Amino acid sequence: MTSVPLDDPLTFNVAGLLSEPSGTVRDLDLRDVAIDLGDELTVTRPLQGHVRLTRTNRGLRIEAQLTTALAEECRRCLRSVEVPLEVTIDEEARPSIDLHSGLATPLEEGEDLETTRLTDHHELELRPLIEQAISLVEPMDVLCEPDCPGLCPECGQRLTPGHEHPDDEIDPRLEALRAFKVDAPDETG
Repeated sequence: MTSVPLDDPLTFNVAGLLSEPSGTVRDLDLRDVAIDLGDELTVTRPLQGHVRLTRTNRGLRIEAQLTTALAEECRRCLRSVEVPLEVTIDEEARPSIDLHSGLATPLEEGEDLETTRLTDHHELELRPLIEQAISLVEPMDVLCEPDCPGLCPECGQRLTPGHEHPDDEIDPRLEALRAFKVDAPDETG
């Protein structure tokens, strides 16, 4: 388990919910939660959304609808683009410690190490689930506009309506060659 700050707005103590009967629901609203996705992804808007925790016979069902935005780069013209994201989470979290006995809960048949587990203190850490969900919905081909014209292969500037190249500057020592005229079509040098 990764250690999280004690005041992490994405970590919730769910011991009370685990002691309730199956079907008990807790609704949580997330407002303006900052999230850092590391060096590869940059979040441009705080996380917003709703999380519903439902007590099941084995643990908790986590259902979340969240929104945020990422800073991306247009694949054609390389301009910065903000990409809004809608993230959906539907997972089950299992306790790692039995609430009543305090003993570690063993893995059930068919359960693997990738199963979401609560901490030893009966806390639900949403941060890893949210980070994984964002990385799964991150767009691969971002365009600043649907018909982005891209970059000019000659000058590297963004192609815009009316894009023209000025006459290339020529080395002053070669300026005399501009006056050179080809006499016949087959004399192209």
